[in-house]
Amino acid sequence: MLKEKVIENISDTGIIAVIRADTIDQALKISEACQKGGVKVLEITFTIPNAHRVIEELSYRYHKDEIILGAGTVLDAATARIAILSGARYIVSPHYDEEIIKLCNRYRVPCMPGAMTIKEVLNALESGADIIKVFPGEVSGPQMIKSINGPLPQAKLMPTGGVNLQNAEQWIQAGAVAIGVGGDLIGDAKTGDYKNITEKAKQFRKVVQNAKKKLKQ
Repeated sequence: MLKEKVIENISDTGIIAVIRADTIDQALKISEACQKGGVKVLEITFTIPNAHRVIEELSYRYHKDEIILGAGTVLDAATARIAILSGARYIVSPHYDEEIIKLCNRYRVPCMPGAMTIKEVLNALESGADIIKVFPGEVSGPQMIKSINGPLPQAKLMPTGGVNLQNAEQWIQAGAVAIGVGGDLIGDAKTGDYKNITEKAKQFRKVVQNAKKKLKQ
């Protein structure tokens, strides 16, 4: 899938499931539950033991149109390359790292570095980042999107951290191209309630899509 198409799919879906887990099996079950609920953009974080194996397995199980598979918590270019070779189609990092962005551009893979200030966002854009991860979202709140897009309307922004069902619509209406959701979506994995993860995925999907429709009206 072309880089531009991946970015388009992420923007259209409007939500990325940030998947953290203790084991490979748990990560696979969470991913399946999210996909069943209509959240097909999955960010497999490299805090998961052997995260690259999770990416490889999901790439094998699902057709490229069934999920948009990416890697998160990528801290260096070496890890980014491992993720890409394992099947990741986008890379997310919690910070700005020019070498990660360069590597992603080399392979034409969308890159989403973390940023919290105008300077960091501008540095990321100038280096060739595609979407900027506003992180941690709970520190700034939805108003941060408008504040950044004021001087930098060309910046595509995605908050992660503190995003939940109660504020998801506010983030989208503030101008976020997508939201990254972790604990509020996948928290039930701790008790093995994967059916509830699917139900929450459906709820998030509905809230985000309705919010995007309101923006077009």
